[in-house]
Amino acid sequence: MTHPEFLSQPAPFDTPDFDTLLADLSRHAAQVDQNATWPEWQFSRLADEGVLGWVIPNEYGGSEIDSEMLIFGYERLATACLTTTFILTQRNGACQRIAGCGNVELKAELLPNLCTGRLFATVGVSHLTTSRQHLTQPAVQVEMADDMFVLNGQIPWVTGAKPADYVVTGGTCEDGRQVLIALPTDLDGVSMEEPSSLLALDGSLTGSIGLDNVTVDQHYLLAGPVEGVMSHGQGGGTGSVATSSLAVGLAGRSIALLMHESDGRPDLRDIVEPFAAEWSNLRFNLYSAARGEATPDTPHLTSESIRQRANSLALRSTQALLAATKGAGFVSGHPAERGIREAMFFLVWSCPQPIVTAALREFACLVD
Repeated sequence: MTHPEFLSQPAPFDTPDFDTLLADLSRHAAQVDQNATWPEWQFSRLADEGVLGWVIPNEYGGSEIDSEMLIFGYERLATACLTTTFILTQRNGACQRIAGCGNVELKAELLPNLCTGRLFATVGVSHLTTSRQHLTQPAVQVEMADDMFVLNGQIPWVTGAKPADYVVTGGTCEDGRQVLIALPTDLDGVSMEEPSSLLALDGSLTGSIGLDNVTVDQHYLLAGPVEGVMSHGQGGGTGSVATSSLAVGLAGRSIALLMHESDGRPDLRDIVEPFAAEWSNLRFNLYSAARGEATPDTPHLTSESIRQRANSLALRSTQALLAATKGAGFVSGHPAERGIREAMFFLVWSCPQPIVTAALREFACLVD
């Protein structure tokens, strides 16, 4: 089986059925965006094609593909429907945390049903990593009582909060230690707030979850109590190449549409070719990083460098598409205007301060 030269191996999912899945997702992407609808049908298609098993260990029914293949899958899916793919990354983050924990009983209970799509899990951990850590009082306070944890506070920025059966989340104890749990959303005291209205990806139903004296059995403990609980176990980190792969996928979609526009407009070819070359080079770097090939002598393979360039390319290529499509691209529902809004998402999603600073410097034309 042949494979793209930027990959080290053929993708196990690179089949005609997967191509059909991508076409299906692409065909319905505008509807998901404009109607702000939860992509339930899209996730049933992901389940049908085995995508939901990508991060699930084999013993629980999954395929557990390696990092390079996972990144490739995310990129291709993001080209078709960014909303669905973003939700998938949050769901996969939850699955990876569950699969990577030492709670054997809980893994056997949840992972097979997560693999088939019978259960949906998501993550709510921004308050444990980058969000609200500056506050004197933790966003979620935890009191330990016998074999129980009592949670109070608010979990911000939870994608798919309302549809979720479980939320991988946590909080901070009085002594500063933290716990990570798989929170059942049907427990007393758990309240789902209305999803925020967003610039893009409204279909992700991202909102906050309130916790009012929520008592959670130790059965659902994934990690802790320990300081810096998010540094323990498995899961994608802030600014990881997984996040960048979605930006690369969005850029690829915009560049492909620019190429289509240039077929009948020779004046665009000088514009499209540099974009295509930059995208190709970035993909080589992305997959080299995914394979762990970065060294101190390859600063262009750091996750920070790749994220900065992926963000920049997504922003510039989507705006170029709008300029090329003119008034038609400015009409709500056109791929150009949707792409521009989606590109803005990468300025705020898991975006560490060095990436934000790099973007601001580029906007101010202060790039070296």
